[in-house]
Amino acid sequence: MDIPAVSEGWTIKPVKTGISSSHTLHTENIGTISQGTTEKELSSPSLDGVHSNIHGFSEPLNAQFTPRVVIEHEPQPVKELLWTKIRTKLREPFAEFFGVFIMILFGDGVVAQVVLSDSKKGDYQSISWGWGLGVMLGVYCSGGISGGHLNPAVTFANCVFRKFPWRKFPIYTLAQFLGAFCAAGVVYANYKSAITTFEGGPDIRTVGLDTSTAGIFCTYPAPFLTKTGQFFSEFIASTILMFCIYAMADDKNLGAGNLMPLGLFFLIFGIGACFGWETGYAINLARDFGPRLMSYFLGYGHEVCSTLVMLESTIDSNQVRKLRGAKTMFQTQVSVARLYYPQAAFDLSSSL
Repeated sequence: MDIPAVSEGWTIKPVKTGISSSHTLHTENIGTISQGTTEKELSSPSLDGVHSNIHGFSEPLNAQFTPRVVIEHEPQPVKELLWTKIRTKLREPFAEFFGVFIMILFGDGVVAQVVLSDSKKGDYQSISWGWGLGVMLGVYCSGGISGGHLNPAVTFANCVFRKFPWRKFPIYTLAQFLGAFCAAGVVYANYKSAITTFEGGPDIRTVGLDTSTAGIFCTYPAPFLTKTGQFFSEFIASTILMFCIYAMADDKNLGAGNLMPLGLFFLIFGIGACFGWETGYAINLARDFGPRLMSYFLGYGHEVCSTLVMLESTIDSNQVRKLRGAKTMFQTQVSVARLYYPQAAFDLSSSL
């Protein structure tokens, strides 16, 4: 439909476009709207002859824009320190090492205090409390990183029943042994003067006598126990340990949750108070073997690795006195008959 005609002479008023006078479009060919102009012609004016460039720009309007590409250099990889790599890969074994280290410091430390003070600074109950505290603090130190096993038996059981990676078992066990080994050395260094006084000289380190200090570091069975009795005593204590650990760790049961270390404290205290007298409740291969190996290097001799540790029954009282006053390392005679008659050996030692 045609729009009403516009009278001649009506010129188009300039529209402010925001373009400065130096960048205005040429409009000399647009002219005026003549009479009879249609809506189509008005909406689609012909731009023939109109310059297509803006003053100040040399490129035409329809030219395609080419983005500017900025080439950035890739960052060079940061070289990690050797200690950073070791700490990342061995984080869990380090946690086990320090967990066992803390446990042995408290455990062997309380035994040393009770033995060297001749039970004046503690008694058997103090030993049970000390070992319970050592286990609790060791789990607090390592539980959030490695799980706080602190025991090769616990690691082995987790590999069998809890799908713990078998590839971690050797390094966990090694870390536990090393932690116990080093902690025993620290305890010995702390109580060296007291041990020397108690033994009777700086070169005397004995096993199985009244003044022996080897029992500070590792466990030895009571003289009246048979081999079967020794095995059964440790088997019962270890079974109770593992059964209660998994019971407290079971969320479907009345689990200990965040109070797991506290539960282990009472568990170890209970085992020591109820099942620890006969064999010393080792219940932990790392806890016993690591300090036992350290005591061997400290001068206690090969007797620390022998099951025949109560050797008073093989020698008379005069030989005992000579050994106590000796200036060399502990040496003794071993009675083969004691292997078959341990009770008789105990009766003989009681009469000395």
